[in-house]
Amino acid sequence: MSFTGKYELQSQENFEPFMKALGLPEDQIQKGKDIKSISEIVQDGKKFKITVTTGSKVLKNEFTIGEESEIELLNGEKAKAVVQMEGNNKLVTQVKGMKSVTELNGDTITHTMTLGDLTFKRVSKRI
Repeated sequence: MSFTGKYELQSQENFEPFMKALGLPEDQIQKGKDIKSISEIVQDGKKFKITVTTGSKVLKNEFTIGEESEIELLNGEKAKAVVQMEGNNKLVTQVKGMKSVTELNGDTITHTMTLGDLTFKRVSKRI
């Protein structure tokens, strides 16, 4: 199953408390909470290029499954991480005490991030 495509954010849960836990300033949290972000994913075998555009903020990450790469987090911090593929539709990584799971089901991507006992969930649909 290929992740390649453009996806628009449909819904999200626990955005504000999760962003506070990451240390984002309140004004950025308020600006970002209602913006429908667009994620563009290009998959070439085990190589991924992901671009998330939220208003004027663009987050770009490139990685290869099973290899260490530097990824930019939601708060702008950069960290080393290894992304693994589970089955043919799930990307999983652990970075800075946070677990990130991106699951593709048909035209829907569910991205769940867990930090301690706080879970942030985003659901996006292919456009």
